[in-house]
Amino acid sequence: MSNARGKRLLDVYHRLYAAYGPQHEIIAGAILTQSAAWSNVEQALGKLKAAGALSPEGIAGLPESELAHLVRPSGYYNAKARKLKAFVRLLDRDFGGDLEAMLGSPIDELREALLSTHGIGPETADSILLYAAGRPVFVIDAYTRRTFSRLGSAAERDTYEGWQRLFAESLPFSAPLFNEYHALIVRHGKDVCRKRPLCGECPLAAS
Repeated sequence: MSNARGKRLLDVYHRLYAAYGPQHEIIAGAILTQSAAWSNVEQALGKLKAAGALSPEGIAGLPESELAHLVRPSGYYNAKARKLKAFVRLLDRDFGGDLEAMLGSPIDELREALLSTHGIGPETADSILLYAAGRPVFVIDAYTRRTFSRLGSAAERDTYEGWQRLFAESLPFSAPLFNEYHALIVRHGKDVCRKRPLCGECPLAAS
């Protein structure tokens, strides 16, 4: 871990934790969260659960049009129904429909398989790896880029991989830490470090 940069990032983490407390965030609908507020995703997940379709088997058994209707609250529902179907096909084709086997497979192989699936990009793949598989992979999103750019701690290369390297090389390699840190960044980005920031309320103002 790089000493100065690592201390800086951990200081930000502790300030956010002190301000917001533990987030306990579990991303069960990583695909549905794309371009959607989490409250809308929760509505979609609730509809899937009520229909008995909140499982790979349930999703596989639904016609795509019906699946799209259920996930409508999350927005872009036709595209997201196709993405959910693509994920279930991946699970069935490459892992025999066994979700535990999929999540327990080697991290590089699993990430490559996810990225080869329709509708799954780096952020969604890493959300699945971190939150569902419990792997130490730091998720990079718009909140992370915005917050740390404003703090003057931007990545040397403004790419997904460049930002991910900033955290991976500077922090202890810990899935629980990465999980909580990312959830805190999302909370901070939604509540304070918005596109029009509320700097007077920022717990990082003096950092």
